[in-house]
Amino acid sequence: MSIEDFGGGQTAHTDVLVVTTNDVPGHRVEQVIGEVFGLTVRSRHLGSQIGAGLKSMIGGELKGLTKTLVQTRNQAMERLVEQARARGANAVLAFRFDVTETADIGTEVCAYGTAVVLARE
Repeated sequence: MSIEDFGGGQTAHTDVLVVTTNDVPGHRVEQVIGEVFGLTVRSRHLGSQIGAGLKSMIGGELKGLTKTLVQTRNQAMERLVEQARARGANAVLAFRFDVTETADIGTEVCAYGTAVVLARE
């Protein structure tokens, strides 16, 4: 697996900036649109569960599960950006992830933040 399998985030050329900070240097918030989120729930794959169980006996990274979680987080973030764009935002401030196990059948990943319209100062 390559490093691309284990990373995420935005590309350099996006029309909706997503940051974990509450402001962006050189910009001012012209309009606060409100909370936006992207949500996805992934079920556990039987093969990866068996592999994870075996790997947990000897230790080490569970690469299959890591890759799945990266894909899940990226999908949640893409949905967040789509929602922000649809509501007229060009940025999302205070971006965060929340991950929850759901009834022992899967993992819920929610990407959330505050949609805003930024303007250069």
